[in-house]
Amino acid sequence: MRRLATLAAAIALALPLLGTGPAQAAAPTPAAGAKVHWIDKNTLAWPKNLGNPTHPHRLTHDRGSFALTPRPGGLSAQQRAKYPHLAGYDAFRVDAHGQERTALTGRLVAETDGVATGVQIPGVLDDLYAAAATKAELGPRFRGGRPTLSVWAPTARRVALELDGRTVPMRRDAGSGVWSVTGARDWAAKPYRYAVTVWAPSVGKVVTNHVTDPYSTALTADSTHSLVVDLADPALAPEGWSRLRKPAAVPLRDAQIQELHIRDFSVADRTSAHPGRYLAFTDRSSAGMRHLRSLAAAGTSYVHLLPAFDFGTVPERSADQATPDCDLAALPADSERQQECVGKTAGRDAYNWGYDPLHYTVPEGSYASDPDGPRRTREFRQMVQGLAGAGLRTVMDVVYNHTVASGQDAKSVLDRIVPGYYQRLLDDGSVATSTCCANTAPEHAMMGKLVVDSVVTWAKEYKVDGFRFDLMGHHPKANILAVRKALDALTVDRDGVDGKAVVLYGEGWNFGEVANDARFVQATQKNMAGTGIATFADRSRDAIRGGGPFDEDPRVQGFASGLFTAPNGSPAGSPDEQRARLLHAQDLIKVGLTGHLADYRFTDSNGRDVRGADVDYNGSPAGYAAAPGDALAYADAHDNESLYDALAYKLPPATPAAERARAQVLAMATAGLSQGPSLSQAGTDLLRSKSLDRNSYDSGDWFNAIHWDCADGNGFGRGLPPAADNRSKWPYARPLLADPALRPGCGPIRAASAAYRDLLRIRTTERAFRQATTADVQRTLSFPLSGAGETPGVVTMRLGNLVVVLNAAPHEATQRIGALSGTDYALHPVQARGSDPVVKSASYARESGTFTVPGRTVAVFRRG
Repeated sequence: MRRLATLAAAIALALPLLGTGPAQAAAPTPAAGAKVHWIDKNTLAWPKNLGNPTHPHRLTHDRGSFALTPRPGGLSAQQRAKYPHLAGYDAFRVDAHGQERTALTGRLVAETDGVATGVQIPGVLDDLYAAAATKAELGPRFRGGRPTLSVWAPTARRVALELDGRTVPMRRDAGSGVWSVTGARDWAAKPYRYAVTVWAPSVGKVVTNHVTDPYSTALTADSTHSLVVDLADPALAPEGWSRLRKPAAVPLRDAQIQELHIRDFSVADRTSAHPGRYLAFTDRSSAGMRHLRSLAAAGTSYVHLLPAFDFGTVPERSADQATPDCDLAALPADSERQQECVGKTAGRDAYNWGYDPLHYTVPEGSYASDPDGPRRTREFRQMVQGLAGAGLRTVMDVVYNHTVASGQDAKSVLDRIVPGYYQRLLDDGSVATSTCCANTAPEHAMMGKLVVDSVVTWAKEYKVDGFRFDLMGHHPKANILAVRKALDALTVDRDGVDGKAVVLYGEGWNFGEVANDARFVQATQKNMAGTGIATFADRSRDAIRGGGPFDEDPRVQGFASGLFTAPNGSPAGSPDEQRARLLHAQDLIKVGLTGHLADYRFTDSNGRDVRGADVDYNGSPAGYAAAPGDALAYADAHDNESLYDALAYKLPPATPAAERARAQVLAMATAGLSQGPSLSQAGTDLLRSKSLDRNSYDSGDWFNAIHWDCADGNGFGRGLPPAADNRSKWPYARPLLADPALRPGCGPIRAASAAYRDLLRIRTTERAFRQATTADVQRTLSFPLSGAGETPGVVTMRLGNLVVVLNAAPHEATQRIGALSGTDYALHPVQARGSDPVVKSASYARESGTFTVPGRTVAVFRRG
């Protein structure tokens, strides 16, 4: 029956189309873009005012044309709900006489009245194929040692397997559009590609693309070929892999996360035997691993790895990687020459953040000791083992919202197999690039399936414990919930992992062609509330640091950087204006400390009774979460300036190094002591600097490496940051980089790290920081001194049997809570016995209920 079905499909592709137009139609007018949408097998959505709607319309294909019949009233209510961005389009019925599938393998032009345009086809492909295709197993699948290779290519005229120098025909399943072939056992480990013969609208002709497998499980170096590899092969499992015991799962609302780039972690670590590699995480005695263990002992629960899937912007073989040929260390701290020298090799060096997906479900080869083959699989697993041995679970940063290339580019995989489907197209048919690169379309069934299948593979085969979705707001909410559902179905007995313990969070930003739910209900901050999937909270971030990521003047101050309490001389308004801005920032911070809860009620700095959702954040509600765990707090991450660099711009220039360290700890704690999860960029507790670089994605090791040994400095003063993203700020940066006082020595670095670990230990051992619901937070947490008379620069929080005083001002502050007079409080034992001598001078007067806290200090008091 399978052979008969295959033969029937082949005959259908070869036969002339049965259309209403003449068999030898005249060549159509050259098409302009692709403005018409074929949304299901019976419906074309046609832009209003594109041609005369009363004149005949037709859909021209290779052998003729299909008649189009106007539908009064346009799209149906159901169609408008599915395609809201097309709601105002005219609708036409397509009379294709069952020839839709064949027509889709060639050129399509929508014509009327001298107007001709191409046709967008994702909707009709989903209508025709998704029901069967979404159930298909794609990529290499092994049964009894024999591999079956399958690829979805419904618009292809032919697909063949190019295996180790020979070509093998593949069979097409008419219902799903999946092409497959089963091979012998000796196919294992052999390189392969697909030869896909398909109409490519981007070049206007039929092409045969030689393409790797989107569902690859292994690759050759530089991703030239896929490899027939079974991830269940015992040879790919490091010793102890099947018995690996992870640290106890931590609920997302309690997670304390270190964000870490694999190369940054070890490339400058002289104690690592595997600098810049996955295996660096197996070096138990290295400085980096010792530091991670110290953080884990204090309460850090997850390491979040920047992209570690196969990306397209780094040569994978060491021999092919360029290095700067300058003596960078000998150049002045404020010189332009470092960035100029690094820039000359940036496109060919070993460094990139990796937000350039090529193959979503294979580890990146440049981090492996040998990129040519499946060793990267084994070594990625060893990395996960190494982190688990240090007491840490592993989160992967995943980037399904775009690809490194599209169209006929050599690094375009998806779009060369099913042109015009996997990428999101704008109204004119061009590929959307709002994410920086060629956007994908997870709203289409098979791109959504790829996201789910890929995440499940990482969880099952690599024992990844969590996923951070880059630009998650460009995904439909339904797609992210489908990921959650698929993970929840994984069990230890059947799959080797407890999928319910896998955490999910992402960037819920609302922008681009999908903004405001224009195409679907997005996975944005407000829409993900209540799902248990967290979104990054920019509200408290900006209040803590000051300003925003896109300020022309980087000196704009905030709570931790001296707004009003330690002005830096920038033109920031009158003292009264600064005071008002600081008090509003404190309201934002209070909302952040609750977990950014929308319905939490408190008294704001104007004395009003408000909810978190009533506090303004640039025209949006500051509170948007339904429960702790919906929002992820942070003061810095890989994007924008590191926290130390932001404070370098914002604190008064004469601020001593020790005080800068204290401001840094206060900023980290203001995020870390909130309800819900928090994240910190690796090295921030060590005052990590990138020499003021605000976008170091391609700035090389020189600007990015973490210096675990304080004797090597913290990275500040390694030259002016790269011109492309920083030149406009060079006038502000130059005097700071030239000032040796801003390069902290070992004293401030060690003090900051130890003080942060003390506060982290308090956060993760005191149950009051782990409330589960809005009602719990409302009952347990309060801001007793909030109101019209509150102290600028100080936020005081009462939390269960704790009182937390965040004093961002440079001078001592007293906070009297009359309701506590007569109640015993003392500095928390962790701080009383801890590393910070300054916080030990904090005091409490029982008779008056007064707490006294030194400047730039976080003090936690516990009831006796």
